[in-house]
Amino acid sequence: MIRPEYLDINKIISDKSILVLFRAVADHGGILRFVGGAVRDVLAGLKGFEIDLATDLTPDELVEACQDAGLKTVPIGIKFATTGVVINNKIVAVSSLHKERKGYALNSDFEFTDDWIADASKRDLTINAVYADEQGNVFDYYNGISDLEHGVIRFIGNAEDRIKEDHIRIMRFFRFYSIFGKQEPDIKSLKACVENRDLLKDVAIEQVRDELFKILLTPNVVKTLRMIFENDILSYILPVSDHLEDLQSLSDIILQNNLEPDALRRLYIMYRPDAQLAENLAMRLHLAKEQKNRLVNWAKYAFDCRLALDENALKQAVYTHGKQFCKDKLLFDLAQNHNTDFSLSDAFAKIDCVEIPKFPISGSDLIELGIADSSAIGKLLGVLKNEWIQSGFQLNYQQLSDIASIFIKQNSGL
Repeated sequence: MIRPEYLDINKIISDKSILVLFRAVADHGGILRFVGGAVRDVLAGLKGFEIDLATDLTPDELVEACQDAGLKTVPIGIKFATTGVVINNKIVAVSSLHKERKGYALNSDFEFTDDWIADASKRDLTINAVYADEQGNVFDYYNGISDLEHGVIRFIGNAEDRIKEDHIRIMRFFRFYSIFGKQEPDIKSLKACVENRDLLKDVAIEQVRDELFKILLTPNVVKTLRMIFENDILSYILPVSDHLEDLQSLSDIILQNNLEPDALRRLYIMYRPDAQLAENLAMRLHLAKEQKNRLVNWAKYAFDCRLALDENALKQAVYTHGKQFCKDKLLFDLAQNHNTDFSLSDAFAKIDCVEIPKFPISGSDLIELGIADSSAIGKLLGVLKNEWIQSGFQLNYQQLSDIASIFIKQNSGL
């Protein structure tokens, strides 16, 4: 179905320089259209999407067209028949139309085509198979616009075939349902995901994790996660969560206070793990070191919500763990207690205003006091730092030196 001038193309094109690429393709007798997320999200009234394009030129023909127009290209996705075109120092992905793969392997051969319906037929979901040209004409071959309007998320054609072509589409089904779903999930699509869930075991954990994290940031995350847990979609890597109500509470608090959502924070609240479970989750999901440390530290160290009202205790917490840790733990506390009356903005402002003085004594100072052993220096610095923290950061250099001298006398072996 073609919908003439259906879309305000200015909502997609923020940088008019991309029109150079449209002209380059047209000069070589080809057609270039926006596809997938950019079209879908504009029609849904969303912002902040990435632009993907499709053309009836083959990759080689596209590269030639770009060269003639003075545009640089990079082979960003050969196995997906995708070419990167550099526009204003940004890479725009352009896929060449192709028919169904021969078999289900991702690296199987492509059969390029100029048939837009054939290209649309091998995309995953109806809402992702909507195209638009630079004039705002929209090409909807599988009623994707109607499905988007009614909140129906379903695969194109045979759902099982779509999943076997690319197993991660199981997670993509749940992600898009969590964003756009307005009614119960499509029976055939859900059934195919459940019956083929074991195929996810063949997908890299990192890829599954990334889709999970995207789901955690969606509006209907709790409903979607319940569906995922009830159907054992991720049981091979994740235990069932007993704290989805807390996750909903955290999501509400973040939304009410106009804060930036954080997928790792949401993973934590849905499990409220101890240190051992946090370590286990980090291992199962192949979290990066920084992510693992955040998760484990949240689990290991307490933070009383009332500290936000106690200047000295708050200063100690900020010094020990950092401002963001304190903010995160405060959010967890409020979410677990479903406390929406707490003045979060005031507490965050107080945390931001905390200033920690520099620790006034160093290892070289201890050497001057007569300690030569490096391990002893480290031990004494730890003692002095603890005294300094407990004093509310009030002890000065001379006072710490006096404490050090006493410690040295009491431990003459140093």
